[in-house]
Amino acid sequence: MKTEQGILRLSVVVTIVLAMAGAGIGIVVGSSAIVFDGVYGLIDAAMTGMALLVARLIAASNTADAAGGIYSRRFTMGFWHLEPLVLGVNGTLLIGASVYAIINAVGAILSGGHALAFGPVMAFTGASLLVDMGMAVLVRRANRSIGSAFVALDARAWAMTSALSGALFLSFIIGFAVQGGPYGWIAPYVDPIALILVCVVIIPGPFATVRKALSEILLVTPRDLWTQVEEVAGKVVEQHGFVGHRAFVARVGRGIQIELAFIVPEHWPARRLEEWDLLRDAIGDALGKDSPDRWLTIVFTTDPEWAY
Repeated sequence: MKTEQGILRLSVVVTIVLAMAGAGIGIVVGSSAIVFDGVYGLIDAAMTGMALLVARLIAASNTADAAGGIYSRRFTMGFWHLEPLVLGVNGTLLIGASVYAIINAVGAILSGGHALAFGPVMAFTGASLLVDMGMAVLVRRANRSIGSAFVALDARAWAMTSALSGALFLSFIIGFAVQGGPYGWIAPYVDPIALILVCVVIIPGPFATVRKALSEILLVTPRDLWTQVEEVAGKVVEQHGFVGHRAFVARVGRGIQIELAFIVPEHWPARRLEEWDLLRDAIGDALGKDSPDRWLTIVFTTDPEWAY
C-alpha cells in the first residue's frame, strides 16, 4: 500500500469483484443502472490494469539493473508517452459508455419503464457505497506520499464511483418508498431516470481527463513550466553575456522534457568542456530537483540556426 503499483493492484482487484457482482445482480433483477455500474467498473478496472503496466514499465526503465538496461536500449525515449495515451483511452471509453447508457435509458422511459425488485438492488448499492467510499479514502491518503498521477486518477475514479453508488442507492430508496402509494406510477421510471442523472454527472470527469491527455499527446507547452524555464534561462543569459536563448518545453505524463539552447557570442575565448558542464549543472539545479522523470538537454552554440 506504499507503492504506486501496490495501490493500483489492489484497486484492480476490488473493482473487478464489485463490477462482476454488480453486472450479475443487475441482469438478474433487471436494473440497467446496476448493469451500467458494473460495466463502468470493468472499463475502469481494465484501464487501471493498463496504468499499472505502464507504471511498471516506467519504473523498470529507470533502474540500473539488467531489465532496466534492456528497456533503455530498446526504448531510448522512455515510456512517459504511454501515460496520456492510457488516460485518454480511459476517458474516451467512459464517455462512450455513458452516452450509450443515456440512449438506452431514454428508450426505456419512452417505452413505459420497467418493474424492479428494489430490495436486492438497495442491499447491493448500499454495500457497494461503503466499499467505494472506503477505497476512495484509502487511495487518496496513500497518494499523499506517492504523488502519482495514475493513483490520483484512481482516487477520483473511486470518488466518482462512490457518488454513483450513492445516487443509485438514494433513487432506489425513493422508488421503494413510493410503491403502492399515489405516486406509485413513478416506480417503473426510477431505474432509467437514475441512470440518466448518474451519466450526466459522470461525463464531465472523463472529458477533463481526455482534454488533459490530448494536450500532453500534442505536446502543448505548459504555461507554468515554460514561465519557470524562461526565468531561469533569462537570468543565465544576463549573467553570462550570451546573445540569447531558445526554450522547448513539454509535459508528457509524469515526464518533463526541457531543451535549452543558448547562443554564445562569436570569437569568445575558449573554455574547457568541464566549465561548460559545470554551467549545465548550475542551470539544471536552478530548474529544480533532478529526477528520472526529467529529460533535460542544454546546448551552447554560436550558430542561431542550431537554436531555432
